Amino acid sequence: MATTKSTSAKKPKKESGHPKSRYLFWYEKMQLIRLFEQKCAQLYGQQKIRGFCHLYIGQEASAVGAVTALNKDDKWITAYRDHGHPLALGTAPKKIMAELFGKATGVSAGKGGSMHLFDKEHNFFGGHGIVGGQIPLGAGIAFSEKYLKTGNVCICYMGDGAVRQGAFHETFNLAMTWLLPVIFVVENNGYAMGTSVERTSNVTELYQLGEAYDMPSWAVDAMTIETVHDETAKAAEHARKGKGPSFLEFRTYRYRGHSMSDPAKYRTKEEVEKYKDLDSIEKVKDTILKKKYATQPALDAIDAKIKAEVQEAVDFAEESPWPDASDAYKDVYKEENYPFIIEE
Repeated sequence: MATTKSTSAKKPKKESGHPKSRYLFWYEKMQLIRLFEQKCAQLYGQQKIRGFCHLYIGQEASAVGAVTALNKDDKWITAYRDHGHPLALGTAPKKIMAELFGKATGVSAGKGGSMHLFDKEHNFFGGHGIVGGQIPLGAGIAFSEKYLKTGNVCICYMGDGAVRQGAFHETFNLAMTWLLPVIFVVENNGYAMGTSVERTSNVTELYQLGEAYDMPSWAVDAMTIETVHDETAKAAEHARKGKGPSFLEFRTYRYRGHSMSDPAKYRTKEEVEKYKDLDSIEKVKDTILKKKYATQPALDAIDAKIKAEVQEAVDFAEESPWPDASDAYKDVYKEENYPFIIEE
């Protein structure tokens, strides 16, 4: 069939895919997480950071891709591999570093350490040290958003080991019964501590666990940040329409051990190198250069800025004071004068 050309002025060509600003945001945030975590590994070796410490190196796209897919007022909660999420949300690196040092200026006032970061300002409801403990909490946050009719969603992250917990299944049952606006995300990096997914259950396609509750569930290539953004946005739209929760299996990989005390001898060097070829930061960098969104010198300048910011965070943590001993008694109970208490 013949077509006729329009005589009207040409409309501006709509840019396909993700915009330049988003790619640059992704690159900067993922590099911040990567360089921050590398510095943490160094500081742990110097015993400046003590206790448990679980690094996010390799999994950066799982948090950063979701940030651009969600709204500012949406709520976040995760497990104890929790440095990357608040950094992606905008928490000041110096506050996180001070917390890792156990200093009073830390984001949790030096009381939480690596596994228990919280940032109310950025709607980050914490890392949680109990395996699977954050899953019912995530549903509870979503219940609050639904009850208050805010239109917000809660994204609740967990590790692959947590899907074997009873709280996981109890929460999924309630979340579907009440159609809560929650996105459950399992960051499947292949290993629950040092135990591979294949050795924990015959159900190795983890997203299938949500299907038992008729919950929309699917796998996501979390080494590709565009996919993380798109699939998280899809789940968020589903929740905002009042259709309830989704369960996303983010297939990712950690380049370091489970924690700083784990030499990761249960996997081969060839396996790690294979995943490094899929590195999400390098993919984004290649796209930026290919599309000419930035030059290599411009990206080098971003890297230099981030390195300076990380060093500033270390200096801040070093110079910050330790908590006073009396602070141990603060924040235990909410200090409030209840009207029903009658003083004699």
